[in-house]
Parts: sequence; C-alpha cells; structure tokens
Amino acid sequence: MNTLPQPACIWVDADAAPKAIRDILCKAAVRAQVHIWFVANHTLPLPKSEWVHSRTVAAGFDVADNSIVQSARPGDLLITQDIPLAAEIMELGVDAMNPRGEPYSRETIRQRLNMRDFMETMRSSGIQSGGPSAFDQRDKQSFANSLDRWLAKQKKMVRPQS
Repeated sequence: MNTLPQPACIWVDADAAPKAIRDILCKAAVRAQVHIWFVANHTLPLPKSEWVHSRTVAAGFDVADNSIVQSARPGDLLITQDIPLAAEIMELGVDAMNPRGEPYSRETIRQRLNMRDFMETMRSSGIQSGGPSAFDQRDKQSFANSLDRWLAKQKKMVRPQS
C-alpha cells in the first residue's frame, strides 16, 4: 500500500482568539502552506486563501470544542485558551498551545487543570481574582515564535494518510 505524506493542520478554538493571533496564523498558513481551521459559533473575518478555512458551529456549550475533537488528528496543532479542551485533545496525540505561545504539555496540563478548578472555586465563593494580564506585543511575539518552532518541526515530519 502506497501512502502519501499528509501534512498536519492547525485548529483554532476561535471564539476568544485575539485578532492579532488570527492575523499571525493566517499569514503563517499561507507562508508554510498548512491548512488552518478557525472554529467558532460566529462568522469570522478571514482572508481568502486555499489554506485558511472557517467552520461556523451552532452556539452552545462545547459545540466548537466537540467539532475540533472530532476533526483533529494526531500531529495537528490546536490553539486554545480552554485548558480542559487542551487536555482532551492532547490525549488524541494533538499538540496544543495557548494564544500567548505557551505550549501545553503532558507534564503540566494536570497542574493547569487543578489551578483552573481552584480559581473557579474561589470565584464561585465570592473571592475576587484578577484575570490574565492584557494581551500585549510581547505575547504576540511569543506566540509567533512558538508557532514558527512548531511549523519547523512539522517540515521534518511525514505522516501517512488515514
């Protein structure tokens, strides 16, 4: 059986992805010729390209997440701030990073889940906690650098078609 190399795709949990990250991803998709899928429950303004795709899903709890989980394959990359989604997708062999360029790893994902659950418990009991710092130029650069490292790694890998 002869199988052709099948390149990885990038999936974006796009409902909360900053515009600056969408822009970086679209440019990288064209430059690296990698398919990227933005999954959201609303239409996103995206450039026209054979490499950039949008999937609009119905509104509802975890609808976009479920669409990504059903479509992503081992070796793909997911961009998300959703720690439980990152944990689930990593079990499928999909890489994951947040929009600040921090990769999720098997070693740290449980710790991140525990911290998320702890902070959620604190908020529900009325304790005020500050959210993440504002997205800035340093975060944008960190994301671009992490994405470039992932894309460079993909150039070296070949995977059979399913």
